[in-house]
Amino acid sequence: MMWIMALRLALRSLLRNRMRSMLTALGVIIGVAALIVTVVTGEGARKMIAQQIASMGSSIIMIIPGASVQGGFSGGAGTGRPLLREDVEALLAARAVRYAVPVDRTSTQIISANLNWSTQVIGTTPEYVLIRDWPIARGRFYTATDNDTAAKVCVIGQTVAQNLFGDSDPVGQQIRVKQMPCDVIGVLAAKGQSAMGTDQDDVLLIPSLTLRTRVLNQSRQYVGSIMISATSEQDLAQAEQEVTQILRQRHKLTDDQENDFTIRNLAELVQTQQKIVETQTGMLRNVAAVSLLVGGIGIMNIMLVSVTERTREIGVRLAIGARERDILLQFLVEAVVLSVLGGLLGVGLGMLGAILLSRVMGGMPADFSLFWVATGFLVSVAIGVLFGYYPARKAARLDPIDALRYE
Repeated sequence: MMWIMALRLALRSLLRNRMRSMLTALGVIIGVAALIVTVVTGEGARKMIAQQIASMGSSIIMIIPGASVQGGFSGGAGTGRPLLREDVEALLAARAVRYAVPVDRTSTQIISANLNWSTQVIGTTPEYVLIRDWPIARGRFYTATDNDTAAKVCVIGQTVAQNLFGDSDPVGQQIRVKQMPCDVIGVLAAKGQSAMGTDQDDVLLIPSLTLRTRVLNQSRQYVGSIMISATSEQDLAQAEQEVTQILRQRHKLTDDQENDFTIRNLAELVQTQQKIVETQTGMLRNVAAVSLLVGGIGIMNIMLVSVTERTREIGVRLAIGARERDILLQFLVEAVVLSVLGGLLGVGLGMLGAILLSRVMGGMPADFSLFWVATGFLVSVAIGVLFGYYPARKAARLDPIDALRYE
């Protein structure tokens, strides 16, 4: 009964000063909304990065020529000894390596009838789609025989298919890659954006030897880079160690010589991206915490003003028999109601803001967690109690006689 009475008095007081109450709650609204948006978008960003990395293929290792040290100077990628096709075959002997494929890349114009499109052309072998976990949507992928004979066949991504063929079926159609006619034998399933923001579907895959001998007019014994799939994510470190050992032996490097190749894996990329997201999320959480602190101070300030304005009312209540705890409860409930109102509006505004932000950021998932929504609400309650207690205690300890004399 006492709580109900206190709640009624609190609501009556807040409704008497609607504008002041709303402006006071604004700090809590902004703080809780910022907290919800920060946490939801942070979790969504982490999930999106994980999904994008997974779409690129897990447990992948890339080997590129370069990073050699010559004459005291460290060269970049491509400055060291070139990788050989025999290196690819040798790496398959490693226990922790499941697949190893050559990868050559170039960008060029593709022509279909009177349409053209500039895209990335990748020359590789059939195991490439197994490493990337990339299914075929239509048609088929080229075979090892197609690669060995440098067949004029290709498989295109969804973006290329849409821009060159629209709604018609590309399979069986012929396109030109530079001056080489090429039969489209398959269309890759959609992959979406990579973790670096590039369109993975804007690609054309052709046999490795076809790209090197017919398009680039380069020697068939060399490869631009090597892509490897470890037997599992847990075996990535072992695979890197075995790959390094095999290539150093093949390249006849002594113990005092640096590697003339560079090894990169996607696990490192994931960790780097996650650290960046965590840092940004942490900074935004600090901003939200400051907003909540400002909101709490605002509530304390307004409650102190309210106590001053209602000193005679408090004196009357004390004179007719109200206890100190009744006055304490009245003003404490008033502060809590104010902060809870701000918390509820903040949660709603934060969820709406997170949804809008996820759409603006290219479909990033809005990962709503009941834990953080509840946390945002409970924080607002705690603010009401913590910052409302001092003004409520001050009101409860007023001397009735002094309060009645207050002008």
